Amino acid sequence: MIRATREPLPGGGLVLAVPDGTPSPAALRFERAAPHRWVLRQGERLLVQGRSEGDGCCRELHLHRESGYRSPLPPVSAAAMRTRPDWPHRYARQLEETTLGPLHRGRWRLGPVTTFAPGIWSTDLVRTWPDATLDLLCGGGWHGVLPLRPLPVPDAPRVKAFRKHAREGTLAPVLVWWVSFLDGWIVLDGHDRAAAALAEGLQPPCVALVRVVDDADWRATAETIGAAHRERLADLGARPPGPNDAHRRRTLDRYFAETIAALPYEAATTPCHEPGGPG
Repeated sequence: MIRATREPLPGGGLVLAVPDGTPSPAALRFERAAPHRWVLRQGERLLVQGRSEGDGCCRELHLHRESGYRSPLPPVSAAAMRTRPDWPHRYARQLEETTLGPLHRGRWRLGPVTTFAPGIWSTDLVRTWPDATLDLLCGGGWHGVLPLRPLPVPDAPRVKAFRKHAREGTLAPVLVWWVSFLDGWIVLDGHDRAAAALAEGLQPPCVALVRVVDDADWRATAETIGAAHRERLADLGARPPGPNDAHRRRTLDRYFAETIAALPYEAATTPCHEPGGPG
């Protein structure tokens, strides 16, 4: 069991700080396979093979998925959904307890996602199985949703049961994992719930798992930004006084404060481990 430190976030959600000494790499992990190739494993089980092809910055990513993925979360009951628990905290505890998830040393943000970019759950949702080809944007991103098992049909028994919860607004959120080099999301838990929401014409409610920057990294960035902020204020003070000086100072201070406040929660790079190597 992972024993992480929890930091509640304003507006809901939390950050899990997973300490040094936690086994790494995690059970659910990406590994390099060859140039322009990677795999996703859960334990020793191969789940996804990815291969990018093409010239220039815009490439195609060819995926092949295998059966056998196991959710890191236990099944959710209808009774639990009707109690409407604090889902990010509930999922955090379950991710700490599982031996199937992606948590490893570092800081992880868990929080509700209410807004996605247009098309994420429609045109950019991978519905084919087991193979798929994704058009990567310049820089390598794609910004869609990748299920780790086939999405069931709308009239599948479990989906039909979840559709009632979707209509009532009590559907447990889908757990999605942000992967930086995909610039997209992987469904960790809730494939049936996602299918139920989509069958009702709704965007699935989601909780996002995002690895965020380590303390040392964001503090170093904050020092650099702070020095630049002080330099701008000094430049402003060295100029002849003007009627807009107070407004400029307030604007600089506000942007500085907003930037510093966001730094600890910015997404970090998703590691791609060497096969059999340390995290």
